[in-house]
Amino acid sequence: MTEIITCEATRHGRTWVAHVPAHDVYGSGRTLGIVREDVREGLAAFGVTGEVEITPVMPELEALRSAEAAYEQALAAAVTALRLRKAPLRDIAEATRVTTPRVKRLLTKEIQSDQREEGESS
Repeated sequence: MTEIITCEATRHGRTWVAHVPAHDVYGSGRTLGIVREDVREGLAAFGVTGEVEITPVMPELEALRSAEAAYEQALAAAVTALRLRKAPLRDIAEATRVTTPRVKRLLTKEIQSDQREEGESS
């Protein structure tokens, strides 16, 4: 199994700079792909191999991630509420503007979450 090495990258002018604290390796480049390769090469110099996962970090991206998380929570709540009101899956999908398979996945997650909570309270 390939090790996944995670790091954060920040933008400095026209360049991305990433740091892997666990191995004290830095990488930089004009694109995230170049940064990923630079970090991979830096890690290889220390005998470390694996898949490099870069998370770009800046306030606007953090705000975007927060908004996405809030949307996902609101979507799950809306899907659950509509299902409790016996709405058909197609209607739930249309009302929430997502696909029917996505509605099914959200409902499956809700059921699994409920089952875990029941198991913990027993």
